[in-house]
Amino acid sequence: MRMFRYVALSLLLAITAIGCCGSAPQTKVLAYGVDETKDVPMSAIIPTPQNVVTFGGSCFVNATADITYATSSLRRAAEYLASYIPLSCAEGEGGVIHLACDPALIGEEYFLAINSQGIRITGGEYGGVINGITTLLQLLPESVYAKALSFPFELPLCEICDAPRYDYRGFMLDVCRTWMPKEAVMEYIDVLAHHKINTLRLHLTDDEAWRIEIESHPELAKEGGFRGGDAKIWPRYGKWNERWGGYYTKANMREIIEYAAVRNIEVIPEIDLPGHSLCIATLHPEILCDYQPDTSRAFGYDTRSAFCAAKEDNYALLEDILREVCELFPSRYIHIGGDEVDMSQWRRCPDCSALMREQGMISTAELQQYFMSRVAEILARYDKLPAVWNEAIEGGKLSAETRVYGWEGVKECRASAAEGYSTVVMPGAYFYFDMKQSARETGHDWAAIFDWTKVYGFTPQSVGFTTTEEQNILGLEASFFSELYASNNPETLDFLHYQTFPRMVAYAEIAWVSSDNRDGEEFYERMVAHYDRLDAMGVAYRLMPPKVEYKDGVLSVSTDDGSKVYYIIDNDGVISEEEYSEPIVTSTPARYSFVARRGEAMSPKVAVAAHFASITPKFDITSSMGDSDRFSFDKAEGYGRLARTSRAADVGDWVMFTFETPVKCRRMVVATGNFQLPRYIFENGYVEVSYDGEIFERVGHLDCGKYAIEYPEHPIKAVRMVCTSQGNGAEWVSIQPPTIYPML
Repeated sequence: MRMFRYVALSLLLAITAIGCCGSAPQTKVLAYGVDETKDVPMSAIIPTPQNVVTFGGSCFVNATADITYATSSLRRAAEYLASYIPLSCAEGEGGVIHLACDPALIGEEYFLAINSQGIRITGGEYGGVINGITTLLQLLPESVYAKALSFPFELPLCEICDAPRYDYRGFMLDVCRTWMPKEAVMEYIDVLAHHKINTLRLHLTDDEAWRIEIESHPELAKEGGFRGGDAKIWPRYGKWNERWGGYYTKANMREIIEYAAVRNIEVIPEIDLPGHSLCIATLHPEILCDYQPDTSRAFGYDTRSAFCAAKEDNYALLEDILREVCELFPSRYIHIGGDEVDMSQWRRCPDCSALMREQGMISTAELQQYFMSRVAEILARYDKLPAVWNEAIEGGKLSAETRVYGWEGVKECRASAAEGYSTVVMPGAYFYFDMKQSARETGHDWAAIFDWTKVYGFTPQSVGFTTTEEQNILGLEASFFSELYASNNPETLDFLHYQTFPRMVAYAEIAWVSSDNRDGEEFYERMVAHYDRLDAMGVAYRLMPPKVEYKDGVLSVSTDDGSKVYYIIDNDGVISEEEYSEPIVTSTPARYSFVARRGEAMSPKVAVAAHFASITPKFDITSSMGDSDRFSFDKAEGYGRLARTSRAADVGDWVMFTFETPVKCRRMVVATGNFQLPRYIFENGYVEVSYDGEIFERVGHLDCGKYAIEYPEHPIKAVRMVCTSQGNGAEWVSIQPPTIYPML
């Protein structure tokens, strides 16, 4: 039984009167007192608050309590809190929980007090109140996030004064490569809000889709929002054989914007220009440069993706589009892209060449600066400001009010800040959460392979920012480009969750907390404690890999996060899974692999090194398509490199691997496409195996351009991949070397 030292009777009388209505007192707080055994859960607050004072006690609140708010501008905040703590709300004073703003506090700064006067949340502005609510929720049992809080609930007596390090704490979500319906975006917004992220940048247009309704040009969304099947837009990254996708109507987007605003999240749209425009160019080929490209390698498909910078009609079209975008989004900034423009298209264009001569331009980078300045002028007519990717400032100075997002690397972020631009720091090597978290996991690796520990270690000083440069950092942004999501069950949020959490937890901490004095081990303990909350939120986050040790014939596994470990054993193709409960005595440890699970969360698969070992027998590649000069077949024949064919594939085209000596193995993976990305593939096809190099038998169908041959009956002499569809939206097929796992 808990023992309390109750405070004086006069204090208790005052407490029972909190929030009374009329002349009939109602008990709204059951008791205040010192709980001799209670561990105040301040370690559960992520991001860490600046100043916390605890008073060694707790209070209990029952279901008759109420929430009041000082002004009507806080009604939405009160209703948001009541959606988690189901209490009545009213404008006024005297509620057990009271929300207010105080001009003495700045913006998102907040003060949370839990004491004999009740629970008071005061913010500098609306966002500060929401931040205080977020902290209050973290002090409650994790069931609050599942909206299953039981009364009475207990809170520690404390005062918390807190404010963020950066005004901008953003997340970029790519909804182009993988379609996410309105409801899924809102669900993810909830999780962002619980970590005090205050900006959601939606990547709404790209080569693969156009996701926002434009009433003056309805075809952009109605046709550009879908790809594959009978759609006009070529499929990529998954869902090749069906018309798949969607778009946000203006009504949908207003709902998203309002939903986010209630949670102190600003939604910023991105219309990616002048490159990454293959989708709109497919619907409006007149936007392209005035020359005829050679499309023979792609069966007549035009792969050009950049607006012509010299066509005046293009700026008129963009004004139609951007006028509606500006009217729809309350955000002061509109992101207009500026990244990865294929300027070779401009160099071949007679109109662009003439414009460059007329303007005295030397480089196409200057032509991009001209294009972006013209688009910025359109925004200015609608009282908006431009935000751009870091490449957009390489061709010359843009307006001083331009916001620059530095994605390529720290060097580019520093260069932007040094030139005086308000800079959002988001180098891919730290903040692109579509990157792999370890070498064998799904994800990209062009920037880095990293987990939450690298995110947590980021500081401006540690990567070389000078004091002057640091003054121009507006904030940080994490991002998720969704090419891989389309082929990883996009009907749920699991893949998005796995890639972004717990990296997002570490990111939320460093974007908020001012101190750069960090203890990774201490933070990991706090993050593990936070897992209970992520579980209640329904987040399918990534667990750290279990530790595996094999010594003296004993295989043992351990975790430190409360997860359960399961082992998978491979008995020559008979696969079974059991919960791990004790060390395993075995002479064949490579047969075992392990995964940890907890709620919806799971770890990557781990095992002893021999389990993942592959072999590299000598082989030759032949194909009906021939190879490219630059990426010849011998690149892949040496393992570790990609090869390319000389054109895209037609029905009946094939690629064959022939081994010098037949290969005995337990598994062989053959694949078209890039290593980490199902692009430049056979979109449909099958695989044949030959044990003698002459007679072939079909063994399965390609999935995302690849197929795994499991425990072949005999040593394999040759494998042939055969295409059953024409084209892939590109000018070649990439060929990977086979990945071959020996017998155990």
